[in-house]
Amino acid sequence: MNSTLFRLVISQFKLFFREPGVVFWSFGFPVVMAWILGIAFANKGEVMRNIAIVTENPAAVSALPQWLHKKTGTAAELSGESELEWEVGMNKGERARFRFRAMSEAEAVLSLKRGQISLWVEGSPGTNLSYRFDPDNADARLTYLLLETAFREKKSSELKAEIRPLTMVGIRYVDFLIPGLMAMSIMNACLWGIGWNLIELRIKKLLRRIVATPLRKSIFLFSHGLNRMILSAAEMLLLYVFAYFYFDIRIQGSLLALALVFLSGYCAFAGISILISSRVQNTQSGNGMINIVTMPMFILSGIFFSYHNFPDWLIPYVEVLPLTMLTNSLRGIITEGIGLTQVIQPSLGLFGIGAVCFALGLKFFRWH
Repeated sequence: MNSTLFRLVISQFKLFFREPGVVFWSFGFPVVMAWILGIAFANKGEVMRNIAIVTENPAAVSALPQWLHKKTGTAAELSGESELEWEVGMNKGERARFRFRAMSEAEAVLSLKRGQISLWVEGSPGTNLSYRFDPDNADARLTYLLLETAFREKKSSELKAEIRPLTMVGIRYVDFLIPGLMAMSIMNACLWGIGWNLIELRIKKLLRRIVATPLRKSIFLFSHGLNRMILSAAEMLLLYVFAYFYFDIRIQGSLLALALVFLSGYCAFAGISILISSRVQNTQSGNGMINIVTMPMFILSGIFFSYHNFPDWLIPYVEVLPLTMLTNSLRGIITEGIGLTQVIQPSLGLFGIGAVCFALGLKFFRWH
């Protein structure tokens, strides 16, 4: 009995290690994800928190006000800078890092909608200093508390300030979240609806039956993409209808631009899904391939929180991810009111990604 059990266990190990892909997705993939998350979140020091200082003329030589330099302890000769970084010690040995940028109120509103800043400050201490942010945004509340504490640590002058909540369209956290969820639904519809379906058909040996037919691979793959595109459009519409009636979220920009962005984003992820599923032979590898594409973009592409919280060196790489381009475009149309001309460039990029991936997937695709 013990000998039989031992041999069965050994045979299962041999079957497992016979597939290099399965070994990688079981052991290598978690290490890779830990490395990516470590770079993103476990960076040295505190997260850099971006804050706008609203001035009447942000392009002036003395853009940032003198009171800010006094509070931060910055040398007076730097008063002509329009951007200032400040690292300050907090209670219990903790440190906080802030980046102040001079902006007009219109620029601050736009940056807040895009998640580039957490809040903005206007006025001056002792008179009418005001913090402007959405109180329902947890990150903005935390930034306010850290900044207020940091200012009060400087005993140079009395600080009198007030919170003035923002109620304008597009600055709520839910306004930021819904376009990201729409982009995520498009990605999931393609990678799981198309990619996983093709992988499952190959595993079940159902694709073998099509080899003997005159059906071309391109037509077969296009039929899967068209089917999921209709379903994905319905999913996206349902999500928007819910957000419209429950959260009063309205599309501020062009509907034609929205249709173009949806089509380009869908084509990009449909092409990626076909490339992923072109040669996968088992469920473990299929799961791993899809997750290695989706998980980094879930985290990095600004779906649930702004990717501007990541280290500066990482942001240029994040901005060229397909999900980032799709999310930024949808967010711009829904919350900022941008039109067709502003989304042509990212749409062309998404179409290009989809075309290249589809061509490679078609070349490498096999029926069995």
